[in-house]
Amino acid sequence: MSKRILVIEDEERIAQLLKRGLIYEGYRVDVAYDGHAGLQLAREQPPDLVILDWMLPGLDGLEVCRRLRAAGDVPILMLTAKDEVQDRVQGLDTGADDYLVKPFEFDELLARIRALFRRAQPHSEPEVLRFADLELDTGTHRARRGERYIDLTAKEYELLELFMRNPRRVLTRETIFDRVWGYDFGGESNIIEVYVRYLRQKTEENGEPRLLHTVRGVGYVLREPDA
Repeated sequence: MSKRILVIEDEERIAQLLKRGLIYEGYRVDVAYDGHAGLQLAREQPPDLVILDWMLPGLDGLEVCRRLRAAGDVPILMLTAKDEVQDRVQGLDTGADDYLVKPFEFDELLARIRALFRRAQPHSEPEVLRFADLELDTGTHRARRGERYIDLTAKEYELLELFMRNPRRVLTRETIFDRVWGYDFGGESNIIEVYVRYLRQKTEENGEPRLLHTVRGVGYVLREPDA
């Protein structure tokens, strides 16, 4: 059965454009034009994903997001004209899974929807991934280098898991963006470099040999120190 998407958007023209486009792509779509109606629809017909406008009359998008998140783990994609970093942080901290600034291209919206659905897929049974003296427990999301345990943030875990499941394979920036962040941040973003640096700091804290290597102009690879 096709996925059900709930659009909560007070601008009728935008809401109807989204509805038509998403139905054409094979999704089932419900539309609400204010926060209260959106929450009621979410209770009556639980969606697989919510597209939520920030600037709603009455109950704004942030409060709707809080209530949706308190009720479950449905993926939430927030739409807004606010493009300042602190606005994006506020929306994500409230419980949104992704954020798209108006105006946007419909193809990008579709890409982000697909990425959110991929992330929402049920996880496999917990296991312990091993490479050299590095271990990653997919159940606890903790890593260990030798006898030393390493605590990871959510994104650090996702990135390390990707490398641990693809040892000795060079992963391009495009692959990492798609698999960890779900979409392309753009060629100028240094977010991968930032998180690789975080992982290196944590996995090499006691002077252990480097396992996560840069392949200049291509991407990164998890390999033995002397390889």
